[in-house]
Amino acid sequence: MFALWTWTGRRPGPAPRGQGEPDRIALAIPSDTGDIAVTQVECMLVEPDHLTVARRTSSVRAWRAALDEAADASTLPPAAHAVPNATGTGIISADRAMRALTGTMAVGAELDTMLRARLRPYQARGIAWLRETVDVHGGAVLADEMGLGKTVQAIGFLLGHDGPQLVLCPTSLVSNWVHEIERFAPSLRPVAWRGGELPSDASDLVVIAGYPTLRGHAGPLGERSWATVIFDEAQVLKNPRTQVAKAARAVTAQARIALTGTPVENHLDELWALLNLVVPRSFTHKAQFRRRFVRPIHEGSADAALRLRDTLEPIVLTRKKSQVAAALPPKIHCDLICDLTDEQGRLYDELLDRAEDEGFGSGVQRHSRVLAVLTALGQVCNHPGLISGDLDELSGRSGKFDICADILANNVELGDPTLVFTRFRRTGELLVRHCAEQLGVTAPFFHGGLSIDERTRIVTRFQSADGPPVLILSLRAAGTGLTLTRAADVIHYDRWWNPAVEAQASDRAHRIGQTRTVTVTTLTTGTTVEEHIAAMHDRKSALADLTSDTDAGTGAVAALARLDDDHLLTLLRRKRGN
Repeated sequence: MFALWTWTGRRPGPAPRGQGEPDRIALAIPSDTGDIAVTQVECMLVEPDHLTVARRTSSVRAWRAALDEAADASTLPPAAHAVPNATGTGIISADRAMRALTGTMAVGAELDTMLRARLRPYQARGIAWLRETVDVHGGAVLADEMGLGKTVQAIGFLLGHDGPQLVLCPTSLVSNWVHEIERFAPSLRPVAWRGGELPSDASDLVVIAGYPTLRGHAGPLGERSWATVIFDEAQVLKNPRTQVAKAARAVTAQARIALTGTPVENHLDELWALLNLVVPRSFTHKAQFRRRFVRPIHEGSADAALRLRDTLEPIVLTRKKSQVAAALPPKIHCDLICDLTDEQGRLYDELLDRAEDEGFGSGVQRHSRVLAVLTALGQVCNHPGLISGDLDELSGRSGKFDICADILANNVELGDPTLVFTRFRRTGELLVRHCAEQLGVTAPFFHGGLSIDERTRIVTRFQSADGPPVLILSLRAAGTGLTLTRAADVIHYDRWWNPAVEAQASDRAHRIGQTRTVTVTTLTTGTTVEEHIAAMHDRKSALADLTSDTDAGTGAVAALARLDDDHLLTLLRRKRGN
């Protein structure tokens, strides 16, 4: 993005009128005293294609020439690259500004046919930045806020490298990585690996393994030389003394990239662990890091904090939605595929085996039995304790539950209010319990069993400035009519047959009064009936619109009930090859 701004001769003027998005950015410009000072300047942000309509100034002419590949960095006046460094002691060089432009444009052109995604400008910049940083430092940390597409940027980086590549992530995200690589980069060959013999050493191979697999099979993964290793949700490795963190450091790779939305969760020692993981040559000694940064920052030293920012700037890229808002749509959709745990898989198969033995019957009885099986399978996908009755321990037993827990912990830490929709009352109660026990927050539960007064109090309380950080909602009870614009993050914990019902629920946050980009995250359990529902949404098939009334699930169940037993069971059984 280009920032267009004006100068009166003594100070910045009003932002130019015309195309673009208004914003305020920090620039290093002359002050009234004649010194150079970092100042917040009103500007208009435009994409390169719109720079041609900007008023002609020396800066605009130079950047236009650069876009036409007819200029070099020497033509840029200081005003064209007046972005201050982290400490506010200098501006980025003209060479670096030009490399940022040309590198980003080259990445966009290169990936235009290779990557099946329309990259937003900041995403193309992120891929170019990863390449530049890895070339210089051997590793990088991409710490964009959730919803800005860290995964697609990482996949864009993988496309530019030859040789076998490795992605390490929480077990619950292994299937999601396979899905996203197949979706965005069909020229790559993703393989979910859970032990045994490693696949052949091919240039298009991307091995995806969970952190527990890394811990249990550190030998095979550590013995192979990888072109790239990506550590997703890298905050998992924040304690360097754990077995999995030691195994991660033992992986040999030419490029090491960490993806995380929370590079620091509790204290700065975690940041050192992350930096030591990806750029160990630059951050070898923990004691030195603590002496230079951790202790003085804890003692309130602003200079030490600025020094740390300056040190991190070449290695860590962090962007928030507010910083790239001009490049974002008003609503971002993040679809996450979650893995079943062994306990979930066993229960899922047992339920279907029992249904096959008992049969589904016929007539009205058949409809009821199909609905009962679908409900039970959905509960297994949410948490196995909902079927087994064992609810003493919640974490580590459901891939979906653990992913949702991680998102909520991150959002609570960042102060981002979050809505979580579920169609099951008992699932909502489990989420409320988890928030209380693990996050120390009281999350209200908005459901159909509440009185009108109770519902009103929950909404009013949530919308207040000091309201609860999480609100759990029944999809049916809260899907329409409410305004919950204090939240800009929405999670759909389970799937509903009719995509319109989910969209209506998301619009509780995405409506008049919302001033931020809304992130809508849907959690789908891979290899299960939930994948069928998700695929149905993608296809906009007739099944999703069987009825015009809001209870479209009734029509969907009826359509399934019309299938014979063999076809129905084939549809519901786990697709282990996925």
